[in-house]
Amino acid sequence: GCRDMTVHADWGDWLLRDVEAADPETLAVWYLGCNGVVLKSSSETTVFVDPYLGTGDPPRTVRMIPVPFDSEDVREADAVLATHEHTDHVHGPSQAPILERTGADFYAPDASLEAAREAEWHERWDLTHDQFNRVAEDDTIRVGDLTIRVEPANDPDAAHPVSYLVEHQTGTFFHGGDARPGAFTDVGDAYDVDLGVLAFGSSGMLPDKETREPRRTTWYNDPDGLIEAANELQLDRLVPTHWDVWKGLTADPHALHDHARSFEFPNRLELLEIGDRTDV
Repeated sequence: GCRDMTVHADWGDWLLRDVEAADPETLAVWYLGCNGVVLKSSSETTVFVDPYLGTGDPPRTVRMIPVPFDSEDVREADAVLATHEHTDHVHGPSQAPILERTGADFYAPDASLEAAREAEWHERWDLTHDQFNRVAEDDTIRVGDLTIRVEPANDPDAAHPVSYLVEHQTGTFFHGGDARPGAFTDVGDAYDVDLGVLAFGSSGMLPDKETREPRRTTWYNDPDGLIEAANELQLDRLVPTHWDVWKGLTADPHALHDHARSFEFPNRLELLEIGDRTDV
């Protein structure tokens, strides 16, 4: 968890102003580092998924990338989605100010809403209860010109993880949270997914949360698991995420070309760094 209740940007506000100024012809996606993205559609619907601006819990979890913006500087957001309850996916200082300043809706599964309750978002920020929406697998959300389908996720470390399929008239985006392969085959069979983000990383020795003794830790897909998940989803384009953020669990996404080479999917591996934009 983040002891400090504020976040401080390393980059000022230029990335947010770039997103505001953008006029996408389709659905634009900016990678925010860790597992965060912001989506903006051709009709200017703006959705954040898992934005995390904290620095972790050093020396256990040490952030290796810049904090790209201050949550207080967000002026445009229609919704914030959370995939599961872990701190780098549900984080008051990163997300509550977005909800407070824009009036956006927060969509999350039950365990994530419970995490927000326990962290006293309502007491610390000026939020209304109707901004908080519980989602579960098979739900459908409409946000502006986007149809968002809540899908299953196989994340053994989370109490109740979900994934999100975002449909726009020009294409489909998928966010898998921190999920491994095992729950995505039905999604790949039912939908034509143009662009998907999946969590990628190495295993590492991190101090245990309670004992602080080093413990072998695996939170994200290894290279073969990532490609397996991409094949379940039958992804046209795969963007690996999460590989950049935690010291000891970082990984080299360039290595994925070798792991993907003989498989049908993804058709294209797309490597983004924090702050980069791609379009669906």
